[in-house]
Amino acid sequence: MPELPEVETVRRGLEKRLVGLRVAQAEARRKTLRIALPERFAARMTGRRFERFERRGKYILAHLDDGAVLITHLGMSGRFTLGAAGTPTDGPHDHVVLRMQDGTVATYTDPRRFGLMTLCGEAEVDDHRLFAAMGPDPLGNAFNGPALAARLSAKRSPIKAALLDQSTVAGLGNIYVCEALYGARLSPRRSAHTVQGGRAERLAAAIRQVLDKALRAGGSSLRDYVQASGELGYFQHQFSVYGREGEPCPECDCEKAIKRIVQSGRSTFFCARRQR
Repeated sequence: MPELPEVETVRRGLEKRLVGLRVAQAEARRKTLRIALPERFAARMTGRRFERFERRGKYILAHLDDGAVLITHLGMSGRFTLGAAGTPTDGPHDHVVLRMQDGTVATYTDPRRFGLMTLCGEAEVDDHRLFAAMGPDPLGNAFNGPALAARLSAKRSPIKAALLDQSTVAGLGNIYVCEALYGARLSPRRSAHTVQGGRAERLAAAIRQVLDKALRAGGSSLRDYVQASGELGYFQHQFSVYGREGEPCPECDCEKAIKRIVQSGRSTFFCARRQR
């Protein structure tokens, strides 16, 4: 599933190409993705101009000129691609197509249909059920060691599980949690409530650092993810532990140091010698 760096990379690509453009024709080829599309979705999108784009966790929010907000989640396999007039949009999984007045074509493709699109008013966004319980954005000014420590203080689950909970920190997923815990030298098995003080400071800094590095690399292209331009991200070539079971640790250089365990049904990769 695309995580924060991938979603932010897509948001930036859409913002760069679509802000100021008006939708000349909208087409919805399905009534439902993960949830049902809004009533009269194509009609409500036709004629609208994109004012700005923002991201909340793993969601992309497109603010429209009539005060509505288009909320999109890419799910496991969703992606936006942008093309010129005449770009083919007849793929079996091309579910939503937005044709702009300048000829730009924005296509939402989702083979597994776990993504979603919905509309709400700007005044309703903060209280929307998708965002009401969402934790702080790890790239925002409100995220730091003390803030993270406060959210972890009552949690008795393993720190890996706590970080995947979107009410703790918004936007993190399996890949970047594994990488951040490695950077902070914390075991994924450690109880979350023990990550306080200096440990929380290290972890907050490691989360921000790994996300910044991933953004510079355009995200990680595993399976379905591509940028809005159609390009692949390449942060997967910089993973320290994720997907590297049995390989040497890049820091302590011990042979076959990277281990894989399963936590809550998800693969966890870590160095047992470095991470405590």
